[in-house]
Amino acid sequence: MDVARELLSGNVLAGARAIRWLDDRDRRGAQVLSSVFPHTGRAQIIGVTGPPGAGKSTLANAMITEQRRRGRRVGVVAIDPTSPFSGGAILGDRVRMARHTLDPGVFIRSVGTRGHAGGLSRSTHDTCLILDAMGYDVIFVETVGVGQDEIDIVALAHTTIIIGVPGLGDEVQAIKAGLMEVGDVFVINKADREGYEATRQQFELMLHLREEARPADAFDWSPPLLPAVATRDEGIAGIIDATDRHGSKLRDSGEFARMSGRRERAQALALMGEEMLRIAMERADAEVLSAVEARQIDPYEAARLLVHRLSPVQEE
Repeated sequence: MDVARELLSGNVLAGARAIRWLDDRDRRGAQVLSSVFPHTGRAQIIGVTGPPGAGKSTLANAMITEQRRRGRRVGVVAIDPTSPFSGGAILGDRVRMARHTLDPGVFIRSVGTRGHAGGLSRSTHDTCLILDAMGYDVIFVETVGVGQDEIDIVALAHTTIIIGVPGLGDEVQAIKAGLMEVGDVFVINKADREGYEATRQQFELMLHLREEARPADAFDWSPPLLPAVATRDEGIAGIIDATDRHGSKLRDSGEFARMSGRRERAQALALMGEEMLRIAMERADAEVLSAVEARQIDPYEAARLLVHRLSPVQEE
């Protein structure tokens, strides 16, 4: 099978194979990605994040249904935490999104974080590129819900949906200020619960403060605050309307392409860092490491020596 050609034609098996290669760091994955990369940059990537218990998976399920109702092909990347002990992950996509698994217009992929900070797997970026090349119009990325570190999703997504829910105590603090500052669409899920009004007021205050502090040259977008009850599909059409408006505004202003370009630049630098670290680890001086283990030198001095011996600098 010519995986790259089949992938561009939308072949699901070819897409799954390419994603597996990339996730396993098989060189064939990089070769396929190189072939299809010029055909990417079209899909709108929508991040879905929020604290544990906010109903992210249920809401994502409902949003997929609404996107399909509008005739769009949908890719889904569900991030699952990887155990630091076994290295395994509970890849629950088929359980959480069972109603879509047989839909040929939906491609769902679970990936483990593999210890990567920020709630996003190191393979998430590549998976989104493959789904983009396959012709999916919208790609949802649902994160694990680890809080502040999920700000990483902003570097990946064109549109970020922040989900809150009544009943978490200090609801806004549960989401963290960093996410409040960068979200594009805010949703209070489980809006039929007691405490909804208080939660709405907290969000409105935070969004008002954010608007007051917005730089004059910032992208012209005021994030909407929307109620939803995902278990009953209530409010879902309004959320998709909001993401559509945001996507259209990004495209019309040229910001969509600029965001996509910055994302690829950042990925190139990240991959360079990984490769440099791999080389450094392979060439690390055993004597220096033994000395720091024996407490003959401290870790800072050891790091300086290791870097110096990798690329000696003549001291004046």
